[in-house]
Amino acid sequence: MKGNLILTPETAQAFERSMDMLDSSIREMRRVAHNMMPEALVKFGLNTALKDFCNDITGSGALTVTYQSMGLEDGKPIDQTTSITIYRIVQELINNSLKHASAKTAIVQVSRGDNDTLSITVEDDGKGFDTTALKTSGGIGWTSITNRVEFLKGKWDIQSTPGKGTSVLIEIPLTHVN
Repeated sequence: MKGNLILTPETAQAFERSMDMLDSSIREMRRVAHNMMPEALVKFGLNTALKDFCNDITGSGALTVTYQSMGLEDGKPIDQTTSITIYRIVQELINNSLKHASAKTAIVQVSRGDNDTLSITVEDDGKGFDTTALKTSGGIGWTSITNRVEFLKGKWDIQSTPGKGTSVLIEIPLTHVN
């Protein structure tokens, strides 16, 4: 386009600014789209998407996240709705470790058992909290996690003590999906 236009120095500068804004908008749209449905989740499945997410968090320097999985590599796919819901749960739990716990390290463990139950454990070394506060806090993060676990007909348990970190165990039955 630029080659076919006759531009004054002022309009050339405005054109360049417009192109920069367009590039910036495209980058932002890609970022938003990635956050809505990570490409790795669509192309490679839940295990790779969670591994990539944990590596990205570690790479940012904000928190060191170790990812471990068992039983997800056997080729038995987990449907996309379940996968994205689990991905969002793990994202929210890690976000809580970053935002509220002041954690330095976290571990994400995902395992698929013989009984076709997916177990997800997220632990951090943060400041911990009194879990009875969850009943009254009404925080959007915990509400979101609870709603997602209930949507998947799962159950969850949280263990935390002030000064001792937090551990969340979630169990999702996969028998209701193909």
